Order: sequence, then structure tokens, then C-alpha cells
Amino acid sequence: MRVTNAATYRKFTTSANDVHARLNKSFAKVSSGEAYESAAESPLSYYKSKKIDNQYLDILSKKSLLKNVQNRIYQQELGARDIQDILSKAKTQVQYARTSTTTSTALRSLRDDLLQKEHEIVNNLNAQYQDYYIYGGNDISTAPFSLSADGTEFTFTHIFPGEDTPETFKFKLTENPNDGSYKFELDLTGSSLTPSEAETKLRQAMSEQGRIDLGYGSIRDKNTLLDTYTGGLNVLTGVSSDGISLDPNDPIGGEASVADLLSKSPIALIGQAVQSITKYSSAKESYENGTQGAPGVPTTEEMDKITGDTYHVLGETISSMTEAEHTVSTVYADLGNRYRLLTDLETKLNKTADSLTEQYSNAWGADPYESIVELYNNQYAYNAALKVGTNLMSSSLFDFIS
Repeated sequence: MRVTNAATYRKFTTSANDVHARLNKSFAKVSSGEAYESAAESPLSYYKSKKIDNQYLDILSKKSLLKNVQNRIYQQELGARDIQDILSKAKTQVQYARTSTTTSTALRSLRDDLLQKEHEIVNNLNAQYQDYYIYGGNDISTAPFSLSADGTEFTFTHIFPGEDTPETFKFKLTENPNDGSYKFELDLTGSSLTPSEAETKLRQAMSEQGRIDLGYGSIRDKNTLLDTYTGGLNVLTGVSSDGISLDPNDPIGGEASVADLLSKSPIALIGQAVQSITKYSSAKESYENGTQGAPGVPTTEEMDKITGDTYHVLGETISSMTEAEHTVSTVYADLGNRYRLLTDLETKLNKTADSLTEQYSNAWGADPYESIVELYNNQYAYNAALKVGTNLMSSSLFDFIS
């Protein structure tokens, strides 16, 4: 029996391929950080790591969603703070308007500034984050609020779940002729809804919630999950979405209707001050510049009543504004607590992700130092095999003998 170079080559090729395969496996281990290439190599480690991997992906999903919710609630918090600040400044102006030394020119200036503050509140309620309205509840695509130029008509627009067209609810600031005060009344002119149906719809809008599983609470009990929605009507009235009865005959926030609640809101109180000051300043100018007994010129008795009513209404407005400040402050504090909770939750998720990474490394990961040493060993072995192959390349006479 003779041994030819061809036989040696075949033996060498098999051995070299084996060394090369081990080298490739070492490269894969170092680059991926995984100790095994398939479940067959370690079934227990594989299924344990698979479970950890699923948990880790869930954490990543929640962290991605969490940042979005954080930003949205932060915008809601800023909006509530701005409304509270606007109301506080408006109260100071109403106090000034109530003093006897305020001139007609100053009153007109105060009225215009207060009217501007009404529109600023509406602008805050129509604030957007990315491409949706933060105070729209379940309806993120429709601008929820609008205000007429004179501040007497406040409109809420909303698309309810399961519907395609928006419902519009108009609240008109109406004067009580007995004492000169103002309140919102629901105006259903042109609407197909009855007063009872409209009240139920408004309550439904205020009860909308957006509870999301972010790692806080239990998915089995939705009430333990964080509610990420805050409707504009809830901000104005201070009534949370929890426990709102959809029965129009039940009290809501201590009032009979949503319109009654809104009559105590910042938008209505500032509007009341605007209309009271407008009425008083117009009557005062007519009284001072007109002829007694002429059409449209109030008598002394009428002027005294208007003055007394205005003084009383503005005093009541100031007191109600203090209560409304507290109401909006409560909403602001609640949103702040939600944001803090999300910040704590983010920290918790980061720690959990770090823990899962370590567990995964223990179950499926390769030791980096051992992997690098193994890689170098296989590299040296493969290089040595190549040198051996070079020495085997010389041909023998036997290779040409058949």
C-alpha cells in the first residue's frame, strides 16, 4: 500500500475545514455574545433565555410608549398651570375694576385684556402634542373648544367612539336680570339632541379614559392602570373621569348639569367679569354724556342699580375665582403626580431592563474573556493548518503513476 499526496490532501482538507468551522464559531460567539448557536446545544438555557428575552422586549415596548405618555402629560400639566396663572392675573384685574377710582378708559382697557385672557384659556385647551389634541379625550383629531369674539359663546366639539361626525355643544353666557350675574346655558339650536341626550353626551365625554399598561398596576384590573387622558371639560370643572354618572338626573360635582359646572369655571368667571364691565362702562358713558330721559340713557335710579349690581357681581366673581383657582390647582397637582409617577416608573423599568440583561447573559451569554481566548486559539490552529498545507503542496512521482 502506498500513500499519495492526494490522500494526504484529502485528510488535510477535512482537518482544516474542521479547524476553520471552529474559528467561525468563535467569531460568532465573540460578535453575538451568545454561548450557543442553537437550542440543541443547551435546551434548558435556550428556553430560559427565551423567556427572559420576551420580558426584555416587553420592557423596551413600555419604555418607548412611556416617553410618549410622559411628554403628553407634561404638556397637559403646563396647560393647567397656564390656566391657573391666567385666572390669577384676571382676578387681580377684576379687583382693580371693582374700585370706585377706576376710570371709563381704564375699564375698557381691563375689559379688553380680560377678553384676551378668555381666548388664551381656549388656546391652552386646544394645545397639541405631535398631531393630536391633548385635552380631547378619546377624540384626538378635533379641536375641542372655540370661543366667540365677544366671549359670550363657548363651544365644545367632540367625536364620540363609534361615531364618524362630531357633536357640537354651545354654551351661551346668559345674564340674570334680577342681579346682573351671568351663567352658561346649553344652547341646542340646530341640534338634533334633546337636553337630556345632550347632558348624557357631555357626561360621557367627561368620563372618557385612556388607561395604558406601562408596568404600573395590573392589566387584570383596569382601574389600577394609569389614566393618561384629561379632557378639557375636566380641567375647567375639576371633576375627574372616575365615578361620573351618565344619568342626566344625577348631580355631577355638586351641580345639576355640566353647564352649571362650567358656570363656575375660569372661562365663565372671566366672561362674567367682561360682560359686567362692558354693561357698566356703556351705561356709565351714556349716563355721563347723554341727556336725561333720552332713549338709551339710564336714569339715576337705573344707574345706581347697575352700579350696585356690577359691584356685587364683581365681588362674587372674585370669590368664585379664588375657588376656581383651587380647582385648577388640584387638577395641576394631579397631573404633576402622574408625571412624577411616570418618572419613577421609568427608573423602575431601566433597573428591570438591566437585571434582565444580566440574567440573559448568565443563561445564554458567553464569557467574553473565554470567548476571546478561544478565538485566538482557533486562529493560531487555523494559521498552523495553513502552513502545514503549504508544506504538503510539493508533488511526488507517485502522484503521476496510475
